[in-house]
Amino acid sequence: MTTVKIPKDRIGVLIGAKGSSKKLIEERTGCILDIDSNTAEVDIDTQGVEDPMVRMKVEEVVKAIGRGFSTEKALEILDDDVYFELIDIKSYVGRSPKAVKRMKGRLIGRQGRTRQLIEELSECHVSVYGHTVGLVGPPTELRVARRAIQMILDGAEHSSVYGYLESKRVEIKRDKLGFF
Repeated sequence: MTTVKIPKDRIGVLIGAKGSSKKLIEERTGCILDIDSNTAEVDIDTQGVEDPMVRMKVEEVVKAIGRGFSTEKALEILDDDVYFELIDIKSYVGRSPKAVKRMKGRLIGRQGRTRQLIEELSECHVSVYGHTVGLVGPPTELRVARRAIQMILDGAEHSSVYGYLESKRVEIKRDKLGFF
């Protein structure tokens, strides 16, 4: 049994309408989720699960939902070669709430355009929630999205980040088609 703590305001998403999300996760993984709405702790019972990858990844699915992803996007983590990664904005800008808010604004962009471009060009899902940035995607795509986010957090101009993403898009397409 593993326990994962998620933000209280994300418990409803994890449970879903009439328990639909919880049920879907349990059906797809074979795990049993015991969700405590008061403490926001989720006990994950993997006792009946044979596949060791599912045992590891179900915890990541719960964490991803806790960090702002929809159930559908989080469940992609169960696929082969899809992973979840978390970047802490505070590790770049310190603990100042104003600095975190400013960086979140840079990452999201005007009307969400920067986040949307990172998603489109890296082919990863991106969620900016609290003081973190969550990523869901395959390894090559994760590497590209992570680097773009790090560039923004390090203060790079958005145009430089977009140029980097455009150049890496070709590499991603090539890798998917199996060219070297």
